[in-house]
Amino acid sequence: MERSTRQRTALRAVIDAAGRPLSPQEVLEAAQLEVPALSLATVYRNIKALLDAGEISAVSLPGNSPRYESARHEHHHHFQCTQCMRVFDVHACPGDLSGLAPAGFQVERHELTLYGRCSDCATPKKASGKSKAPAGRRAPT
Repeated sequence: MERSTRQRTALRAVIDAAGRPLSPQEVLEAAQLEVPALSLATVYRNIKALLDAGEISAVSLPGNSPRYESARHEHHHHFQCTQCMRVFDVHACPGDLSGLAPAGFQVERHELTLYGRCSDCATPKKASGKSKAPAGRRAPT
């Protein structure tokens, strides 16, 4: 068993606290608040060690590099924002999907990913200090 290092402890804490799957770059940026000299190579090395130890799980989405989350999660699914590309946990499940499989097939497990805009990206941003007049009214001059 490998020894726990300050870097690994920081990475584990970041992943556990995130509440959503993180990319290695997101892990790096958050962990650097605790360990400023942390490098991306160190993040990858420690992610591998945490995966091997069963402390974190990889989340693989089509067309994306893996993201990582705590292995303590129960069965759940994911939502990927198509604007900011962040991935979020969905703690709900449609249940038994075996009825969707072709006749004679046996479903052993399933993964479900929803795509759309997260609450940050779906909320319209306010204009920078300029107010628009309501429709049909002229702005004061």
